[in-house]
Amino acid sequence: MRNRQRGVSLTGLIIGAVILIVAALLGMKIAPSYMEFFNAKKLILQIAAEGKTSVADIRQAFDLKASVADVNTVKSGDLEITKDGGEVVISFAYRREIPLFFNVGVYLDFAADSKGKERAP
Repeated sequence: MRNRQRGVSLTGLIIGAVILIVAALLGMKIAPSYMEFFNAKKLILQIAAEGKTSVADIRQAFDLKASVADVNTVKSGDLEITKDGGEVVISFAYRREIPLFFNVGVYLDFAADSKGKERAP
């Protein structure tokens, strides 16, 4: 009796490769948006730790740091600056649309504040 061969068929290999390629392309399109969000979040945490209290000083510091950190989506005018019990809270929220192919795309909603937690937009 012949033993049955075990392994991956050509069809299975092609299907697996297509799934892997689609996942990699999706990741390459989405990853820069997440990297920019985490950079912007890091900036507001740094500015809040510096202890600036004036709205103008906070916006100016954000503009300077954002130009170095290559944060283009969030502008200083998009920052919401409030006080919570004597502590300055800096927050922002925005939506990013990423076109994938034809008329298919992805919406990503980002929001963060200087208290260190991400929040719903």
